[in-house]
Amino acid sequence: MSDVPESLLRLIMEESAGPRPPAMVAVADAARRRHGNAIVAVLLYGSCLRERSFADRIVDLYLLADDYAKLHHSPIMRALNGLLPPNVYYIEEGLEGGRVAAKYAIVTLDQFERLVSRGTLQPYFWARFAQPTIILWTADDAVRRRVQQALGEAVSTMIHEILPLMPAGWTPAMLWRRAFVETYRTELRAERSHQAGRLYRAFAERYDRATEAVCQKLGAAAPAAARQRASSRWRQRRILGKLLSVLRLLKASFTFEDGATYLVWKIRRHSGVEVELTPWQRRHPILASSVLAWRLYRAGGFR
Repeated sequence: MSDVPESLLRLIMEESAGPRPPAMVAVADAARRRHGNAIVAVLLYGSCLRERSFADRIVDLYLLADDYAKLHHSPIMRALNGLLPPNVYYIEEGLEGGRVAAKYAIVTLDQFERLVSRGTLQPYFWARFAQPTIILWTADDAVRRRVQQALGEAVSTMIHEILPLMPAGWTPAMLWRRAFVETYRTELRAERSHQAGRLYRAFAERYDRATEAVCQKLGAAAPAAARQRASSRWRQRRILGKLLSVLRLLKASFTFEDGATYLVWKIRRHSGVEVELTPWQRRHPILASSVLAWRLYRAGGFR
């Protein structure tokens, strides 16, 4: 992993130690207890963190594991988690006044560090963790430092991979909006293009500080050859990323309770598209996935 600029690392350290809402801590602790001493860190990211609310939402968590062998008894699950990370699970925790639900993904800390680096073509991990993240728990200070370094690496990777596409005179706002749009295009995302602007505005000062920490000269355009190479890489990412998104959805049907219902809820929330599931589709999400995906695509649920 490359060195993260000191000013960026300081920003990540401040941010990752931010407020820890009790409801989110409670559901995170419940998820961690499910997997015992295999878990070494728990991260909070996504819309609940961005909007400081979990009402009518599913909290997004990442659990970083020490080793897949300690995590999964099944060799098949170990292989799936390692070959096509992450594995995704669902949990609910009862609290005073109601319940809080979470979707949590699991990957090992070692693999997480590799997947946020510039050596990884696909932005699945570095696009997510270039955004604000809170470290809810770590097994010790050494793990915390590794996670903070990895979060800084994700920010650095995101910026470096999008820079060659930027025109002369670009601003941090332009850079991050373009970054979010490009990474959305590598997945089966329900979000519309205006969401990229909303993501930037939610933490504009943070994104500006991160850009200044990584870039030596703001607004400079890359040479034409570098722009062509970057454009080619992003085309490859779009093709490969959509295929991997389909495979991850199929894999999630093994681990995510009522995954088809969650998928439809997620798409309705982000796009307004309504799709009614049949009882057969609920019972057989893998067999129904191709038909369901086509119906959602035709209805504009994702692109």
